Amino acid sequence: MDARLKLERLEAVCAALAHASRRQILLTVHIRGGMTAGDVAARFHHAWPTISRHLRVLEEAGLLEAERRGRERFYTVDHAMLDVLREWMSWFEK
Repeated sequence: MDARLKLERLEAVCAALAHASRRQILLTVHIRGGMTAGDVAARFHHAWPTISRHLRVLEEAGLLEAERRGRERFYTVDHAMLDVLREWMSWFEK
């Protein structure tokens, strides 16, 4: 992957993770091994449009993958995009 693409992906990941609710959603989906949008909404005290927007931001950043299961969307964490952040953080290791 070229440097420019890595930087664009890093920017998208960091922007998505800038909001505390999105970080918590990502962590919850990861710990549970995947969740439907309805399950996510049931765990957080936000209006449905807010949850939907957070899920969309995480998906657009490549942090979540969505799979259609009938009328529902099932979300799982895309660990490859976390590798972009992990690689950048490695610059700060001693």
